[in-house]
This record gives sequence, structure tokens and C-alpha cells, in this order.
Amino acid sequence: MHPEWKLLDSRVVVRTPIFTVRADRSVSPASGYEKEWTILDADDWVNVIPVTPEGRIVLIRQYRPGHRSYTIEIPGGAVDSGDRDGAAAARRELREETGYEADRFALLGTVEPNPAFQTNRCFSYLATGARRVGPQEPDPGEEIEVFEADEAEVSRMLRDGRITHALVVAAFFWRALRGSPEPGGVDAEAPSA
Repeated sequence: MHPEWKLLDSRVVVRTPIFTVRADRSVSPASGYEKEWTILDADDWVNVIPVTPEGRIVLIRQYRPGHRSYTIEIPGGAVDSGDRDGAAAARRELREETGYEADRFALLGTVEPNPAFQTNRCFSYLATGARRVGPQEPDPGEEIEVFEADEAEVSRMLRDGRITHALVVAAFFWRALRGSPEPGGVDAEAPSA
């Protein structure tokens, strides 16, 4: 077991609506080496793979300013303080971004987006029995196109690079590893922090 580096000092450098940047100064217990690290604090995230009763996958297309392009993704977003857990956040994001609801949400897996400098996690859920129940309710500035694709088309989009968002690829990876949860099971909740 490797002992943790000892935190000597931590200060907030920048605070924004979606993340906080800290400067943490730590010392290695093995070598005594001191380093200042840039740390990005953000809320945990969720991704949702919604599957309709007919076996189609609900996808979204939206503009991403970081790459100045439109990306094909699955619904997802931050776990807000009002969400009781990851599954609640997954339900909320699915409804807001797509106008769909689902019968069951099962946790597929969890990743750490970049533990080199980020503190948050991303929980990937499979939502089965997804059906459109009303209009989208996106956040201001979200302009989201919703569409469905069959399994073969989604596989092609992953293979040919039309789906490039790393956390979306991770969600489909978890689904490939875990398969579909058995019908009638209990909703899976994200582990506590």
C-alpha cells in the first residue's frame, strides 16, 4: 500500500458556476518532494443510456463549445444538490434533455473522468422502457436534438468515430461488459461519496 501525499496547503484560485480550481501543495511521504497541484473540483456526473421497449437507443446531438462542434451523446449532466442520488439525477437529466422517462434505471459502472486533476466521478446508467412523455425541458442555452437509433447504428457510430465523447464511450463500454440487467430488478443507486 502506498501512503497518501500529505496536504500542506490548499487555496481556491478560481470559482465558476460549474467548477472550482484549487492549488494544493503536497509532500510525498516517500521522497519528501513537494509539489503544487492544480485541482478541479466539480459535481459528480451521470450518463444515461435510454433504451425503448422496441430496443432503440435514445441519443442527443448538441453543440459543445470546447470543441466548437456538435456531438452525438447520450443524456447526462451534473448530480445536483437537490438529487437524492445518482439514479435521481439520471431520471431528471433524461426527462429534461429528451422528454423521455423510463421504467427502470440500473447503474452500469463508475469512472473517474481524470483523477490527475479532477475530483469528481461519472456514473453510467442503463434506463429501460424509455418512452417520450412530453416536451424537453432543457437548461438555458441547451439546444438539444433528440433522435433514436438501433443497436447496429450505435455500434457503427462508436466504431467510425461519430461518437467521440469519452464519458459516452465509457458508458457503452460498461454496457458491453455488464449487458442488460434482469427485468424487474431494483434500481441501482450510485455509491455514496
